[in-house]
Amino acid sequence: MILINVVYRPKPEYVENFREKVEEFTQATRAEEGNIFFDWYRSTDDPGVYVLLEAFQDDAAEAHVNSQHFKDACELFPELLLETPKIINTTIPGKTEWDRMAEFAVD
Repeated sequence: MILINVVYRPKPEYVENFREKVEEFTQATRAEEGNIFFDWYRSTDDPGVYVLLEAFQDDAAEAHVNSQHFKDACELFPELLLETPKIINTTIPGKTEWDRMAEFAVD
């Protein structure tokens, strides 16, 4: 599994409708073969910050960055953003889905 976390800071005029602006890209990515999840979250500490959690099967991430909707996003996002996003990108060998958290197990 390739796990990617990205922190986005939209320009003030796009903070409230940022999710609407990126919805087409979001839906196209979720429809990709090999996409495990692609979920947006808004910071509770700073409402001007959005975090994207995404995961792909190992061989699917390359197809994602070569897709037309990714290329379109590369043109769209700089217009919407205050700064270059921060990213953590890592490979987790053998993972294909979420695990249950043993420390907070609910019976």
